[in-house]
Amino acid sequence: MAEQQASPSGPDLAQGVSLSEFSGETLLGHVGDLDVLLVRAGGEVFAIDAHCSHYHGPLADGLVVGESIRCPWHHACFDLRSGEATRAPALNPLSVWQVEHEGDRIVVRQKREQPTSRRTAPMAAPDRIVIVGGGAAGFAAAEMLRRQEYRGSIVMLSSDAAPPVDRPNLSKDYLAGSAPEDWLPLRPDSFYAEADIDLRLESDVVSIDPRARNVVLAGGDAVAYDRLLLATGAEPVRLPIPGADQPHVHTLRSLSDCRAIIDAVKGARRVIVIGASFIGLEAAAALRAREIEVHVVAPEQRPMERVLGPEMGDFVRALHEEHGVIFHLGDTLVGIDGKRATLRSGGVLDADAVVVGVGVRPRLALAEQAGLALDRGVAVDAYLETSIPGIYAAGDIARWPDPHSKENIRVEHWVIAERQGQTAACNMLGAREAFDAVPFFWSQHYDVPINYVGHAEKWDYIAIDGDIAGRDCLLKYKSGDRVLAVASIYRDLDSLKAELAMEQARCASP
Repeated sequence: MAEQQASPSGPDLAQGVSLSEFSGETLLGHVGDLDVLLVRAGGEVFAIDAHCSHYHGPLADGLVVGESIRCPWHHACFDLRSGEATRAPALNPLSVWQVEHEGDRIVVRQKREQPTSRRTAPMAAPDRIVIVGGGAAGFAAAEMLRRQEYRGSIVMLSSDAAPPVDRPNLSKDYLAGSAPEDWLPLRPDSFYAEADIDLRLESDVVSIDPRARNVVLAGGDAVAYDRLLLATGAEPVRLPIPGADQPHVHTLRSLSDCRAIIDAVKGARRVIVIGASFIGLEAAAALRAREIEVHVVAPEQRPMERVLGPEMGDFVRALHEEHGVIFHLGDTLVGIDGKRATLRSGGVLDADAVVVGVGVRPRLALAEQAGLALDRGVAVDAYLETSIPGIYAAGDIARWPDPHSKENIRVEHWVIAERQGQTAACNMLGAREAFDAVPFFWSQHYDVPINYVGHAEKWDYIAIDGDIAGRDCLLKYKSGDRVLAVASIYRDLDSLKAELAMEQARCASP
């Protein structure tokens, strides 16, 4: 998460700029000590806050699409007229500024009053909505329901001990010690009472009765619903080896998991990370920031090769080795005896803590018990409704018909979970809005961000533009002539354009 700039940028918009000075699509300036961005779209000039409300990304480097602008860092999107955050991961709106024309000069002096919502929930809106899950999809759904002016009851049942947090940060800045804990909550604790969202923490749902339309909690209480959203997420895969249940062996999924790891590595000399994919290697980078010796053990020959391909995999390995990570690839742990970990190859590593990042599996027990159709996840239609009317699913458990790949897919990405939660919320109110967002995720390794749009479980070849080792590249994962996915390093605008091209290709398809 970036710090805000110490001093304003560009011309003083309160003094105005001439049309000749504003010849492009955007112009970064300031009003007083606040950065403001001029945006030309559809023959009009708009003025909005210059930085994304998610992680303060520079919107001047973003992409203007219609009457909206997209953030270059994590692909949030904002409406230029209202400032509303129309696509996750941003949730908070931007301020919109009054644009005045004085002769050939454009002048910005003051913010416009934030537009009030013109939405009204449909007359047939359900009285009671229950959300099972306190992660990205569940939170985004609850927040969107209130944004849509829904006035009925919202009960949010979360098995977590903490209110919804910014989970991607748990394996990045927060674990590294460079982000304070007050960055983590998606909303302050007071938000839920103020929004009249009945958030119940440490609430385990044990069954769903679709006929009675209620969910049953571990204590026996039943909670009735008219619409139900299952957003149960995924749980970390645990090592099926002797010693994996010891207190110094950790998984990383929740805030409590992350706090436990931080406590465990205080004063630690060496940590073993099991797994060389995104969570494992992000955790490795974060622990190296704490100057702890890190050994990564994984069965694959290249990190991240299955998702990013061999060239990017080699780069990621070299990057981590440059920062002191020691790899044991093509190997696995067969047992942990105290602080001694034995490798299948016969080697032994002593470690103060072990962090297991070997993947997650969707939590499907409730869906299976309720009789929902399953397909390596919960099968949903284009509107995220399950095989039982009135029950929706979103996030890590949902397998949906993806209009770009023309396949039913399930992905475990934070942004997709949030966007599905938002779409499900609208559809529970009767919107019938097809979920058609292009999947997107980002991964951070030291000072190197990797952005990925699309979905490619397999591909014919990878077209590489730029220099991977030089940290300036765009990789296209292709099947024939069709681009399935794009990965990039410091090609933020190209990543946004690739996402837009996939959207346009989807719209052009019959």
